[in-house]
Amino acid sequence: MLHLPTVQFTEEQEQFRVEVRAFLQDELTKGTFTPKCDSWLSGDDPEFSRLIGQQGWIGLTWPKKYGGQERSTIDRYILTEEFLAVGAPVAAHWFADRQTGPLLLRYGSEEQREFFLPQIVKGECYFGIGLSEPNSGSDLASVTTRAEKVEGGWIVNGQKIWTSNAHLCHYMVTLVRTSPFDGKNKHAGLSQLIIDLQAQGVTIVPIKYLTGEHHYNEVFFDNVFVPDNMVVGEIGNGWAQGLAELAFERSGPERILSTFPLIDELIQELKRQNNSQGLTQASKIVARLWSLRNLSIGVAQLLESGNSEDVSIPAALVKALGTKFEQSIPEITRLIIQTYPSLDADRKIDCFMAQSILHAPGFTIRGGTSEVLYGVVAKGVVAQ
Repeated sequence: MLHLPTVQFTEEQEQFRVEVRAFLQDELTKGTFTPKCDSWLSGDDPEFSRLIGQQGWIGLTWPKKYGGQERSTIDRYILTEEFLAVGAPVAAHWFADRQTGPLLLRYGSEEQREFFLPQIVKGECYFGIGLSEPNSGSDLASVTTRAEKVEGGWIVNGQKIWTSNAHLCHYMVTLVRTSPFDGKNKHAGLSQLIIDLQAQGVTIVPIKYLTGEHHYNEVFFDNVFVPDNMVVGEIGNGWAQGLAELAFERSGPERILSTFPLIDELIQELKRQNNSQGLTQASKIVARLWSLRNLSIGVAQLLESGNSEDVSIPAALVKALGTKFEQSIPEITRLIIQTYPSLDADRKIDCFMAQSILHAPGFTIRGGTSEVLYGVVAKGVVAQ
């Protein structure tokens, strides 16, 4: 049975947290950004991403020769916590930093690393993740987007859906079928290609939130040419490569802190009202959050040691438990204090409440549905 380590932050790491927090508070004072819930998914601000890049805070753990800082995964965890706690608009560079960079460092060619990573580090190159398809549901292995070999590259035809920020991204790491579907081994024959979203034959169609915000998209490929040097890793190894990505996607603090601005404002409002009974109830939220945080940090420590293949069960647990926790926050808040949810509200708690209510239905879907994650946990427990 896998045991997650207990992490104690060093003095240097605590000082780094103070540095990041001071920077964000300074930018808040300047009015550089407006805090919001779920800012890592719907807070798109390319100028802020470039500002973060200038601080050296994108690709924090990556090798210095690609522009990174070679700092620890725990340092990056601290950085991420501070961004999410204040509701900073980090969505533009989020997927490139969280997934694409680590994917290329592990499986990409040197040409790909030298071309993409320095741009990502500067906050100037954004990536989408092309996984889900309209008729696949949660069965990712049933994807039908296909790539056929031609001279010098591949011709891609098909469709992806729920692609975050595709309309703002420059490229997309796309899971495609490069060999005919084999019902006995449906995970075989899948590969990952980097597709230029400005290429001829790519069409991006918005799927808007209940809020009216444009974040998700459908992406259509009509005879899109992808050169051979844009194949990630090995042809036919796409499934294994994709699973390695999911360890980074499912276990981070974004799975427990999407609604943190609402939690924080709830506590501040209760203090202003001198509502001791409400604070007692709110303390239960904090206790749950702290437990999930320890689980999430433990996964980060395992990733730091290179055990990304061994964390699928705890990563799935973080995602499943964390997103259910996040989804519960608006309802708990409603029961503790009177609010008037509105996206245009003057009171921050009313605005954060509206954002959380409208975004919450998607929490248990994105990154893998809860049912799929329970299956991962169940299979892993049986295997052990």
